[in-house]
Amino acid sequence: MASVTIKKVSNKKELEKFVDFHYDLYAGNAYDVPNLFSDEMNTLDKSKNAAFEFCEAEYYLAYDAHQHIVGRIAAIINHRANKRWGRKCVRFGWIDFIDDRQVSAALLKAVEDYGRAKGMNEMIGPLGFTDMDPEGMLTWGFDQLGTMPTIYNYSYYPEHMESFHEFEKDNDYVEFKIMVPDEVPQKLMKLSDMIQKRYNLHVRKLTKADIFDRGYGKRIFKLINVCFKDLYGYSELSDKQIQQYINMYFPLADLSLITIVEDRSADNKMVAAGITIPSLARALQKCRRGRLTPFGWWHVLRALKFHKTEGVDLLLLGVLPEYRMKGANALMFSDLIPRYQQYGFKWGESQVEMETNEKVQGQWQYFETHLHKRRRCYKKWL
Repeated sequence: MASVTIKKVSNKKELEKFVDFHYDLYAGNAYDVPNLFSDEMNTLDKSKNAAFEFCEAEYYLAYDAHQHIVGRIAAIINHRANKRWGRKCVRFGWIDFIDDRQVSAALLKAVEDYGRAKGMNEMIGPLGFTDMDPEGMLTWGFDQLGTMPTIYNYSYYPEHMESFHEFEKDNDYVEFKIMVPDEVPQKLMKLSDMIQKRYNLHVRKLTKADIFDRGYGKRIFKLINVCFKDLYGYSELSDKQIQQYINMYFPLADLSLITIVEDRSADNKMVAAGITIPSLARALQKCRRGRLTPFGWWHVLRALKFHKTEGVDLLLLGVLPEYRMKGANALMFSDLIPRYQQYGFKWGESQVEMETNEKVQGQWQYFETHLHKRRRCYKKWL
């Protein structure tokens, strides 16, 4: 490519082009699962995303000599995460580009320049504002269907990153496809019965009133804050963020697919929570350019309400550290598996797990699993 021009996004029309570029680049791809246009706009809007309480960001578009958009990238500084982990990081996210190394290099340089100007000494990514955003560049599993909460990218992306020798591995993730068994494993059932009797734990199912009126929605995300606090790059969710995610996840949720575990001996303290949802992958692929209109809404509704999908996304699973050895996660799965069977789900998607997190991976020991995706966060010293 003769020339690449990088321009900072400065208005809503340009932000719309930033979001739309992904749909253009991945049009017709069988594995990419595009996010809804409205969700992307709200996440990137500095007046709507609660993460901007402690984050700052700029967005950049790459243009060729004919003024065609050929790439995009976000530069993000999460001040809360930097303070928590004692780092001075600028993150790069929402990275997409054609297969031209001048384009990818120019985009990454834009983030590098932004980070240096802000006093940062390293850049890492792909990451979003927080762990609730997609993270990690796909490095293996390009022939596997993506999921709503994760990133899909072409195989040439990591090839570009590996060719830029200043970049090195910062963190690797794995993802598993977990097959739904025909019957709940006997070992799991026996363990669940023993746990309930020995530790006085029990499963509780929630109502909309529990979530919105009795504070259970906030309690779930407070629990997630505790469970995730030591994970790579995590920054604690603020009260404003928690309310945002309650409003995002729960209004259309099938509450039978959400399970919490309580400790009766500790005044019904919430000790574990699992938020799972029917896979929206195929439905989102049918939403033209990420829009719910004219017919996209029907495909999403069929998946959410009528479970017209074969997979289930294990969106958020959290168990308090002191209850992990007590098997609280076994109670969650013994409750959820019969529901998955009832709805005809064939498999679950684990979402991203740190490659070194053996405790999390150990919870799949009772099931047939397939490690089918790997992804990486890269780092460059500035």
